[in-house]
Amino acid sequence: MEIAGYLASLVIGISLGLIGGGGSILTVPVLVYLFGVNPVVATAYSLFIVGATSLVGAFPKYKAGEVNLKTAVIFGIPSIAAVYATRAFIVPAIPQHIISIGSFELTKPLMMMILFAILMVFASISMIREKKCVDCPEEPQVFNYPLILLEGAVVGVLTGLVGAGGGFLIIPALVLLSKLPMKQAVGTSLLIIAAKSLLGFTGDLGKTSMDWTLLLSVSGLAIAGIFVGNVLSKKVSASSLKKGFGWFVLVMGIYIIIKELFLMLVDIKDRLSFNSYS
Repeated sequence: MEIAGYLASLVIGISLGLIGGGGSILTVPVLVYLFGVNPVVATAYSLFIVGATSLVGAFPKYKAGEVNLKTAVIFGIPSIAAVYATRAFIVPAIPQHIISIGSFELTKPLMMMILFAILMVFASISMIREKKCVDCPEEPQVFNYPLILLEGAVVGVLTGLVGAGGGFLIIPALVLLSKLPMKQAVGTSLLIIAAKSLLGFTGDLGKTSMDWTLLLSVSGLAIAGIFVGNVLSKKVSASSLKKGFGWFVLVMGIYIIIKELFLMLVDIKDRLSFNSYS
């Protein structure tokens, strides 16, 4: 399982290099199911892995003129503030046992995995959906400040809760709200993801015991993967890869929902059997 986990770590980086997002949505499932990390801890680990990988990947994009710093700052400030506040205050405030209805008990890890899986499903739809216009002429950049600030804050909260970079949300926002060309949106997205993920991760320092050997190993492989992704992005159709990856994420999201609900039903059955026996 660990070998599969390390191979999947490469895929995380390759996806980030190719399409500027998507790979981060795999990090938590890889950590939870292949490395056996607790779901809540996995969201913190994911922030570091995704942040470090995206930061390294943003440098070649910046050199190629594919990072818009003004847009990164406008979108990034509310996003960074939201993700830090979420990790530092909201996540620790969520109780381990949220609600109990009869034999059903919603725990913090279960809630976070279900929320993450739902986010995966929505992410996959945005990646699978065909664009109405592929080679549209570039429009002049126009900033819709209120919507950009709001979108940044919403993405920040989601990032803090589930440990995903949110590239699948950031890129459409940059294209639609800031009128960025697709390549600039991908590069700018990597810089935003890096800043908010790494700063959000600092909200967990001192509160979560870190396995730095695992963190650095997975991060190193993901960073290697992002260089591969950058090279492939120049040779392979990003649109077809994005769609294929979207289908993969959709299957993963549905699998997680079914798996977590199955485990929950098994737990309820065991409790009912224990109570009837008692």
